[in-house]
Amino acid sequence: IRGFLRMMIRLLLSASVFVATLLSGKEPAELKEFFFTSSFPAENIDSVATWTGPSGEYWLLATAKSSHCIHLYDGINGAFIRRVGGLGDLPAQFARPNGILVHGDFVFVVERDNHRVQVLTLPDFRSIGVFGADDLVNPYGVALIEAGGPDQITVYVTDNYETEAGEVPPAAELGRRVKVFAVELHADSVEGELTSVFGDTSGPGNLHVVESIAADSVHDRLLVADEDMAVGKDIKIYDLAGRFTGQSIGKGIFKYQPEGIALDERNGIWIATDQGKTTNLFHLFDRESLDWLGTFSGERTLNTDGICFSPEPHERFPDGLLFAVDDDASVAAFSWAEVLRAVRSNARE
Repeated sequence: IRGFLRMMIRLLLSASVFVATLLSGKEPAELKEFFFTSSFPAENIDSVATWTGPSGEYWLLATAKSSHCIHLYDGINGAFIRRVGGLGDLPAQFARPNGILVHGDFVFVVERDNHRVQVLTLPDFRSIGVFGADDLVNPYGVALIEAGGPDQITVYVTDNYETEAGEVPPAAELGRRVKVFAVELHADSVEGELTSVFGDTSGPGNLHVVESIAADSVHDRLLVADEDMAVGKDIKIYDLAGRFTGQSIGKGIFKYQPEGIALDERNGIWIATDQGKTTNLFHLFDRESLDWLGTFSGERTLNTDGICFSPEPHERFPDGLLFAVDDDASVAAFSWAEVLRAVRSNARE
């Protein structure tokens, strides 16, 4: 009974914050960025991930679409370390890398123009293989869950295939927007087999323009951002088996394009990018109820594609950092403790 009461109180508090903020018409909380990485305006930075190593490494990785490589930064201060890769289809080469995800000591890189997912080991960035080359058309985002331990995983890849004219296909042809692979990781190789495809072909579960995707095995959910400015502008909730749940988040809240998605597991909060070139927002949602909790913006950060949340505590940021791409050129870092304080304070005022 106590557990049920705690859950109901949490739901009521989340709902009250949502309603109070809407009625107040308040501006989002604005935060000063903790730091920015080195800037590379010509390289089209897109998605980010972090890795912590056994020797104290704390790395920020970012895909650079125009230079076909991965940027490696110091996650503590944003200093640029080096580039990995370059244009090509050989091991450790890339063709327009987009989505990136770190799983243990492996990094998964989605390559749009090579139509594949490449897996490399960390910290040496040694390629152990690719999968999806026979199945993917225009891949962008990646998420995964463990299916039988850390070496046996289920990988979800969004596929934003288009018509010959470069347009969004009609609804009846949107049934392959997410492709699911059974993947086995080995020290020197990777095996990936397509097991299913999904996407509603009618109704509110249609996935029109897809890129970012995130998985939540605790609540049997996949969050898929629909970027279509005309009929999308929300994050649709599917279950892990590929069935639309009838739920979505952010409808009527997103002003621009729903983009990056990240999860703070400790506090049970989803973070989602509302990508704008003149105003750029970050919305927070309750992990369990999916209620909207508040919004913040950066002092300078604009046009954010990918984001990632790093819970690693450090002296300068004990509750971790939120990393967010800034205008295709660099990555901004926000102190997560400051984000939570600012959003909660803004909701109380």
